[in-house]
Amino acid sequence: MLPFPTLEEIKNAHARIQPFIHHTPIMKSAAINEMAGCEIFFKCENFQKVGAFKARGAANAVAKLTEEQKRNGVATHSSGNHAAALARAATVAGIKSYIVMPSSAPEIKKKAVKSYGGEIIECEPNLKARETTLQEVVDRTGATFIPPYDFFDVVEGQATCALEMWNSGIEFDTIMAPVGGGGLLGGTALTSKYISPQVKIIAGEPEGADDAYRSFQAKKLIPMEKPNTIADGLLTSLGLLNFQIIMEYVDDILTVNDEEIIAAMRLIYERMKIVIEPSCAVPLAALLKNKNRFQGQKVGIILSGGNVDLGKLPF
Repeated sequence: MLPFPTLEEIKNAHARIQPFIHHTPIMKSAAINEMAGCEIFFKCENFQKVGAFKARGAANAVAKLTEEQKRNGVATHSSGNHAAALARAATVAGIKSYIVMPSSAPEIKKKAVKSYGGEIIECEPNLKARETTLQEVVDRTGATFIPPYDFFDVVEGQATCALEMWNSGIEFDTIMAPVGGGGLLGGTALTSKYISPQVKIIAGEPEGADDAYRSFQAKKLIPMEKPNTIADGLLTSLGLLNFQIIMEYVDDILTVNDEEIIAAMRLIYERMKIVIEPSCAVPLAALLKNKNRFQGQKVGIILSGGNVDLGKLPF
């Protein structure tokens, strides 16, 4: 078993990243609550720096680098939000960042990385190409690899989102988050179960990228091959550290199809008047698909990010 961040370490991470992140608001919608039959509290990480929760993990990982590591900068592979988050965190710290991105990554996310000062190295859109290209970059530059999700410092940073939710004083019955690589879900589960062991932690995942669901059911890590979903932020396979956290602290994983994701995304646009990306809508889609499980509860949902190409909205 890999070591998990403790509650004290998560609180220390929260203090460490304060100068570099937003304390994002929690919002409600009476109309959505009525439809769902429960009280939903949306933690709006779409308003976070770089437009996603990934700012937390990246800021924490960069802040924990030694002076020697900082000299050669940082590197990662990412299809989008972690790429932008790490580029920004590195630039704020005055160091270089090298970002390996698949050629298929949304143009809005490539532009974001460049605007935050990251140097993009493009590769073929598959995990092997990403990992091979990253290794070439690390060998050439001596940069420190900051993984997008399967990394202690990143999970520790993502866990601060749930810490803010609990610090709000709301007594949640259930907290929901999307799951791709599992950094947000793992961090959310750790913080929440440390603070309130009886709370239910439930993930939403696309049917077209359901490796976390299948791994959870089989109790062994099953990598995703050829994922296909509109939720482009959830195409990655679950990381080993996060799988171990999920098996110990997550109560269930619910899957939804792209049609259900689009309907939930549209609902948030229409009722809450805020911009979210498809991955962000997955937990709400899962709740609406399984309304009977949540009747009368206080449910926290993390809206993970808002980096969507508005020219390609699915409605």
